[in-house]
Order: sequence, then structure tokens, then C-alpha cells
Amino acid sequence: MLIGVPKEIKNHEYRIGLTPAGVRELVASGHQVLVETRGGGGIGIDDSAYTQAGASIAADAGAVFSQADMIVKVKEPQPEECRQLRPGQTLFTYLHLAPDPLQTELLVKSGATCIAYETITDERGGLPLLAPMSEVAGRMSVQEGARCLEKASGGSGVLLGGVPGVEAGNVLVIGGGVVGLNAARIAAGMGARVTVLDRSIARLKEIDDLYGDKMTTIYSTLDAVEKYLAEADVVIGAVLIPGAAAPKLVKKSMLGLMKPGSVLVDVAIDQGGCFETSRATTHEDPIYVVDDVIHYCVANMPGGVARTATFALTNATLPYVLELANKGPGQAMLDNRHLRNGLNVHAGKVTCEAVAVALGYDYVEAGAALAGHLLQKSA
Repeated sequence: MLIGVPKEIKNHEYRIGLTPAGVRELVASGHQVLVETRGGGGIGIDDSAYTQAGASIAADAGAVFSQADMIVKVKEPQPEECRQLRPGQTLFTYLHLAPDPLQTELLVKSGATCIAYETITDERGGLPLLAPMSEVAGRMSVQEGARCLEKASGGSGVLLGGVPGVEAGNVLVIGGGVVGLNAARIAAGMGARVTVLDRSIARLKEIDDLYGDKMTTIYSTLDAVEKYLAEADVVIGAVLIPGAAAPKLVKKSMLGLMKPGSVLVDVAIDQGGCFETSRATTHEDPIYVVDDVIHYCVANMPGGVARTATFALTNATLPYVLELANKGPGQAMLDNRHLRNGLNVHAGKVTCEAVAVALGYDYVEAGAALAGHLLQKSA
């Protein structure tokens, strides 16, 4: 199989879908890899590192999309990339389709097989390809929230860790999953007073067992959200429903409860955001203000630490890339139900139920879509 790796074109996105080490593994398994020139330049990996690993270098993205059997990316394809996909081609990347009707429409029209990192599952019920970027984004969220609190950013001028004789800032983390736990861990390490809200008693117990009195765990209700919003200097939105649009847990009316110059960091913005006033921003222009509350809603937050994020992501994705390449995408997904759960669009059909419900498409179960397509091909 010929695997293509284009350069990412989303605003301030420097990550890349494969490292040279990943290329070497694929080539050793008998595959070819085509990498767009300067694709890894943003993280200090030049073309020579890829050629030494066995890849060929393409002059532009057009060559990658036109030749590759499978495209391996990081971020969701932009419209001009979607329009280069074709029937029989496989796209393997983050998609986040539920809040993105245009991308979904273009992928359906392409006829391609589109597998989303964020809906692949594992035996423990986890999301193994979302987890590494959730760890990065969770840790970054407090770093960015602290920066937004600075007066130069329009914030209230609070130092999260405080100093002797001056109280520390308050960090509210809504959601105790991978993002939330990593955010809470960093905030506590900075010396902030941390509260974690979640609706899973089991998860709250785990956090309490891990961190004890370093953070407060509270069962999430509307009353609890309102109470702790009023006290917070930084609020981290860390709630995810796999494949679906994020629930709006903080309404616009609730902003009036918050202190002027406080900060909302919406890590769920890829799935539409969990604050009603959230809208996606970029690293170039990351913040805006609503009702005296600063909003940080960068949709590709891990791109800000692109080198770390690339290596973390490709460590997780490489086994799946190899499986898809070695068996062929259709057979690989029929054999592996967890990989099959990643299939969002196939041959013009929406095969992720949460996306179909969110955007009004007919839902076709992934296994049925794959089996039917294989039968058509063999007929």
C-alpha cells in the first residue's frame, strides 16, 4: 500500500501524521510512504530524515492525494483537501464531524473511507487515539488559562499559585476524564485551589484516592456549576461524548455569576464546545471576551506544542496504520471492532450514529456498510 502524509494546512498547525520512525516501520512491512516536502519542518524534522527512513518526498499536497491509497493526517481535512479525496481511498485522521456539517457533506460526497481517531475504542472502553492529545490539551489548558489571567491579556491579574501571604487562584475543572484529570493535576502542581466536577461517583472517588486534599471533588449539578463558577478564576471545560456534539454545560446567563477578568478554557471546542458562548479560535487569535469573561477556545490546542504532540500521537496511531495497511482497511475493520468504531463515513454513507443523529443523516452500521461494499466489489 502507498501511504500519503500531507503537510497540515490548518492555521498554526505544525504536527504531522507520521514520524520517520513510523515511516521506517511501514517500509519494513513492505509498504511505500509519500511525504509532502517540508511536512515535518515545523517540528524540526526535515525531508532528509524521511528519505533516510525510506519515504519518497512529494512536491505538493496534490501529488500526495492523487497517488496515495491511504492518507494519514492529524487534523480534520480542510475543504480543499476533502475535495481531493476519492472513492476507494482511505483517510485516517481526527475528524470531529458532529459540529462540522460542511466537512461531513464533503466527505460523504468524496466516496472515501474516513476513519476518525477520536472514535476508535479499546478493550477497557477508552479512546486510545484521543487520549494522548487529551493529555496534552489538559495540561496546556491550565498553562493557557494562567496566561489569560494576566493583565496584559485582559485578565484579572491573579497568579494561580499565589505567593506567601496572598491566596492562590481557584481553578474549576468540569469533567473528570483524561482532559480534566490532566488539567487538575497541573493546576494543583501550580499551587492553585482545584475543584473537579463530574457525574461519575466512581471517577470522583478515583481522583480523591489519587490526590486527596490537593483537590476537591464535587458531584456535578446545576447548583454546583453555578456555585463554583462564581468562585473560579479559571474554568476548564473538559466534557466529551464520543463522536457527538459536546453538551452546553455553562449557559450565557451564567457568565454574570463569574468574576470580571476570569477565564473559560474550552477544551471540547473540537466537538462544538461545552460553553454556550464558545466559538472556535486559532493560535493566531486565541481569545475573545463575552460579558467580561475571557474565552480561550483554540480548536487545535496541542498544535501549540507540536513536537511533543506529534510524537505522543504517532506512538498511539502507528499500530493502527500498520493494521490498516497490512490487511487492507476493509478487512482490518471487519476483524477489529475497536478499529471499526472509528469508521465515520464510508462510500457515501455516515457510519457513526452520533454524527448521523447530530447532522440529520441516515445511519448505516459500519460493519454492514463494509460488508456490503466488499460484496459489491467482488460481484
